[in-house]
Order: sequence, then structure tokens, then C-alpha cells
Amino acid sequence: MTRERAVLVLEDGTRYDGWAYGARGRTLGEVVFATGMTGYQETLTDPSYAGQIVVQTAPHIGNTGVNDEDPESRRIWVAGYVVRDPSRVVSNHRANASLDEHLERDGIVGISGIDTRSLTRRIRDAGAMKGGVFSGADAALGADEQLRVVTEQAGMAGKNLSAEVSTAEEYVVAPVGEQIGTLAVLDLGVKASTTRYLSERGFEVHVLPQDVTVERLRELDPDALFYSNGPGDPSASDAQVSLLQESLRDGRPFFGICFGNQLLGRALGFGTYKLPFGHRGINQPVLDTSTGKVEITSQNHGFAVDAPVGEVLESPIGFGRVEVSHYSLNDNVVEGLRALDIPAFSVQYHPEAAAGPHDSMYLFDRFRDMVVARRRGEPLDAATADATTPAADVTATDSSKEGN
Repeated sequence: MTRERAVLVLEDGTRYDGWAYGARGRTLGEVVFATGMTGYQETLTDPSYAGQIVVQTAPHIGNTGVNDEDPESRRIWVAGYVVRDPSRVVSNHRANASLDEHLERDGIVGISGIDTRSLTRRIRDAGAMKGGVFSGADAALGADEQLRVVTEQAGMAGKNLSAEVSTAEEYVVAPVGEQIGTLAVLDLGVKASTTRYLSERGFEVHVLPQDVTVERLRELDPDALFYSNGPGDPSASDAQVSLLQESLRDGRPFFGICFGNQLLGRALGFGTYKLPFGHRGINQPVLDTSTGKVEITSQNHGFAVDAPVGEVLESPIGFGRVEVSHYSLNDNVVEGLRALDIPAFSVQYHPEAAAGPHDSMYLFDRFRDMVVARRRGEPLDAATADATTPAADVTATDSSKEGN
């Protein structure tokens, strides 16, 4: 089989020549690296990666192929895909297609055969950059033209991508076992594992489009509100911030993850900022300040909340006291927020990560306990919710999938 040439071009003019992988053509996006050695199918189908060209730092990708059970959403969302050595053979009893075939099916332009270690070091030192992958007829474009196309694309800062990944219609996921209440989930790029874990804790989960109105939310009148992960710049999500503020004023318990953490920060009156190259991978150490335990977490974010670690803050817009509940042990980036006077908390990482780790699964139980206590009229909020649950405890309702 004859291989076709491809090239990855960064906005600083750096070029990496390799081989076409997946669909042919051109794709543009922010070039980022992910350090996970497993779970590539979950990574590709995570809506949080929309608009990004993902570089896998693990050298061998595609060994176990793809299957119909592990996708986290309805399609592959990455803008482009970069690997060093794609597997030529699929070896897993669950596989029903190769990764290459899956990329072609969803029109994902990729490149293989480049030095991903060199590329990762460049991004780590210079920060995430705009880039483009060119293959097929686009590989024949002149170097100057390819660079012009790359540099003239819009950057990730200021970009709202929620509408691209959110559901268009409301839908309901039935509770597993006894129902403890109704939960509204704002789909900013929600993953299948998130709704599964919430339903397994007794919630009737109502998944709502990202542009749902406060009037519709009040008409639904859920017992609690949840904001999902998602792509884009939190500073460009004013409508979702306003919706959350109204819900908090209504006294509704709230839990947010990843993008939801950033939007809670904004709703409480704090700012956000762009990280140099973000946190992406499944080995990020985070300290839970309420327990003193270190959790190994899965992360995928390029923005963070701007709040000081180690002190109780006053919400600038009247939501009471707030503290940073979790922070990164690598760089002290805020990894969680806890409101002390209202029932609201959030984390920047992914406790629902299907490919693991599962150190933080207890957060779903903490949220469930907070909602149940609220319905009973008990004065329990995120500050006093069960903080003694062992960080490594995975409840019996954890339905982690075989092979992850």
C-alpha cells in the first residue's frame, strides 16, 4: 500500500513532515498534547477536545482498535489527530473496526510518523499554538500558503464552542433504582459516563441544551443543577453564567465539572485565564483540602479560575464565602471551588473519566448526599457534605467498562 505525505504546521513556522492518517484534506485548530497511555477512543469522543488538534504522547496508538461501547458521545470531536506509530494490527476481542477507519468515517484529518516527543516539548516550552494538518491535495500547497492559513485562523481565546457540541433537544435518562430527585444537566459537551453515573445515584437526569432559558429551568423545577465539561473559553459563555447565577439565587444545589468549574467561578464573581499549554492526561495530582488526600485525576482544560489558594474569599457579587477546595500539586492551579454559604461546589478535573483513574468518584456521592439533605430540609451544603469519604473508594454503582 502506497503511503501519502502529510505535514503539520505550527503558527511559529515549525513544520513536521509525516504520513496521512485518517481522512485526507486540511484541518485547523489549537495544537495540544494528551499524556494518557490508554483510553484514546474516549479522548477522541470527548466533546471538550472540539477545536483542538490532539497530539498523543504515547508512541503506539490504535492497538486495541475501536468498539461501539467506549465512545463518550455521538462522534469524534477532535479537530485533528497526531500520532507517532499507528498500530497496523487490531488486537482486542471487543474491537469491530480500526482507529484509522473510525477517523476516516468521521472526517478527521490526522498525521502519523512524526517525532511527537519533539512536538510535545515545543508546545510545553512555547505554549499551545494554532496549527494545521495538510494531506491529500492540500499537502501540495506551498509552505508560505500553509503557514498563512494556519496563522489567520481564530485562536481559542474568546471562542464559544458550546453550541457546536450540545444536544439540540432535551432528553431524559431514567434513574437506576430508587429515584431521589430530578437533576437538570446543562449539556456543554457532556459525556455518556457523566449521565450514567448520575442516574446510577438515583437522579432522573434531564439533559438540557446549552441555550436553555431560566424560564424553562424554573418550569422544570429540578432538585439540583449540574454543569458538564465542554470546550471553549469560559469568558465567552455569559448566558450560561447568568443562568447559573439565577439558579443559585433560587437556592438550587449545584455541581459542576471542568468547564462547569470555570463557569461557577465566573458566576461567583471570579475571573478566568488561559493556561500556557493546559492540563491534559490521566495522571494529574490534585490535593483535596478538606481531606488532605491526594487524588490522581483525569484532566482536559486549557483555562482556569483565577482565585487564591489557601484562604476563604468573599464572593464579589454577594454569594457569600468561597474557598478553593482542590488545587494542582504540579503548578497550584485551582482544581475545585466550594461555596460555604450556599449549596454549590465544582471540580476542574474529570471524576467521571471512563478510562480512569477513579480516585474522585466519591464526588458524585457527595453531590447526591447534598441534594438528599437539601430535600429533607437539613442545613447541609457543600462545605459540610461528607468530606471523609476515602478518595480511592469507588461505589458499587461504578459501572467502569471492561477493557479501560
